[in-house]
Amino acid sequence: MSVPKIGIVISSTRAARIGEQAAEYVASVARKRTDLSFEIVDLRNYPMPFFDEVASNAYVPSTNAVAQAWQKKVASLDGFIFVTAEYNNSITAALKNALDYAYPEWNRKAAAYFSYGSAGGARAVQHLKDICVELQMAPVRQSVLIQGNDFYPIMNGQKQVKDLAGLEPQVGAMLDQLSWWATALKDARERG
Repeated sequence: MSVPKIGIVISSTRAARIGEQAAEYVASVARKRTDLSFEIVDLRNYPMPFFDEVASNAYVPSTNAVAQAWQKKVASLDGFIFVTAEYNNSITAALKNALDYAYPEWNRKAAAYFSYGSAGGARAVQHLKDICVELQMAPVRQSVLIQGNDFYPIMNGQKQVKDLAGLEPQVGAMLDQLSWWATALKDARERG
């Protein structure tokens, strides 16, 4: 069995976003490992319109070319780290739209979460976990949350995610859980 491929998904497409530096930080920690391979997947590169297909691609193939490219990217990966902001107690609209544009491509794959916001993005992560369960994914327990006194200096441009002391062990614990689940699920999918 080959090493599971993990997509680090940047969920915010705004010009003023923290997601890109957060994803780069997660990737810098993750790439020290040999049990998984990683790539950053930026939703800006998949500018899908708001979901307007006849039905989910679980039932009817999508007609939008960007959506088809997105589905192919999701299908090529064995697990995901969703880097998400919290907008009004939930995930970004761009991420929800991207989740809705695929279905069988998400099934039986592991998901982990790195979030940020005034409450650390905890409410967004909980909402995202519920969505992932509906997509037949396996959410890992350990999430990384950047909140309050750590989040505000990053939001205001006074600090970078990489400057936060003590973050790497949390990312490591999340990656340990993701590795176990991604490997187990990849093996099960390959066995049929």
